[in-house]
Amino acid sequence: MPSYNLLLLPGDGIGPEVMAEVKKLIAWMNAHGMGTFNTEEGLCGGCAYDAHGEQVFANTPAFLPPMDPSSPHNRLGLAQWVVSKQNPLTARVFVNRAWQQMFGKGIVETSDNFGSQGSPPTHPELLDYLACDFRDHGWDMKRLLKEIAMSATYQQSSRASEHLLSIDPANHLLARGPARKLTAEMLRDQALFDSGLLVEKLGGPSVKPYQPDGVWDVAMGHPHYDQGHGDDLHRRSLYTFWKRTVPPPAMTTFDAADRSICTVHRQETSTPLQALALLNDVQITEAARFMSQRMLREAGSTPDARICWLFALITDRQPKSRELTILRQLLDEQREIFAADPTSAKKLLNVGETKNDPSLDPVDLAAGTVLAEAILNLDDAAMRR
Repeated sequence: MPSYNLLLLPGDGIGPEVMAEVKKLIAWMNAHGMGTFNTEEGLCGGCAYDAHGEQVFANTPAFLPPMDPSSPHNRLGLAQWVVSKQNPLTARVFVNRAWQQMFGKGIVETSDNFGSQGSPPTHPELLDYLACDFRDHGWDMKRLLKEIAMSATYQQSSRASEHLLSIDPANHLLARGPARKLTAEMLRDQALFDSGLLVEKLGGPSVKPYQPDGVWDVAMGHPHYDQGHGDDLHRRSLYTFWKRTVPPPAMTTFDAADRSICTVHRQETSTPLQALALLNDVQITEAARFMSQRMLREAGSTPDARICWLFALITDRQPKSRELTILRQLLDEQREIFAADPTSAKKLLNVGETKNDPSLDPVDLAAGTVLAEAILNLDDAAMRR
């Protein structure tokens, strides 16, 4: 016969009369062979609002330095303690996140866990130096990121010999520079910047750029997505309106966190859907149209000169001979296709709200748009090396 241990907790509106009836019911179940129920009465601090346990007071974790006795025991005092020189944790966590942002992984690889179950720092003295320097210079994030970016460690090439890869595949020794995929926000903003469409205005309310129709229909209450127009379509991704239950598809496709929970370290994936988005997303296609427009206006008059100019704009390097040959062939093929089907060229150039210069040849403009989209899909365009 099964045996059960029951803790009877008075409180939350359960008075002596109700407790007596509960005991009678338990006795009846014991008598009729429904099991053995052993009961005990007690108190459970926090289980019910009127079931009081041991009194506790606001304080900081015992394993960290205590608060200054002169500080007020309120939120102001807690904030002062968090950034005090005696607190060893805050500055280290901040600089580790900054290092992770630049290198892909932190000096403490488990950036969400600095506890006993987290990874030890690979370079503890470096972590200490950066933390103290960051704290002593007014917690200046811009200065910290600049210091990391200007370091010889960050400016190394990401290429490595087979020997180095065999002994240090995770780059714990920092013997090579980071190779990281651009984040969703970086990819979008970079495309807008290269096209000349990026609106660099600072501040203001959130904006609603392009988004597929009907995405919000699955949200509670079936809200309507009122797409913005004009400059709102080309603000930095920082200002994009974000609905947690239905995040922007273009962002989540490129591994942006959905923000329903705190995400300290984003995953990095490479999927066919990402390539599809770079070839078909309205925002990217519109940006590619204006990269093509810039190419026709600012580059030379020959196909090779135009291709080299556009390639350098997007990847920050000149194409190799084989790359130039392939891209020239692509450009020629697209010009033939659009020359034979002007309707397709017009349809492509109508993607997005911002219109191109009508004085430019639509065939050349459409062919250049496809060329720009192809270059945007290259590893050199999506990776930081």
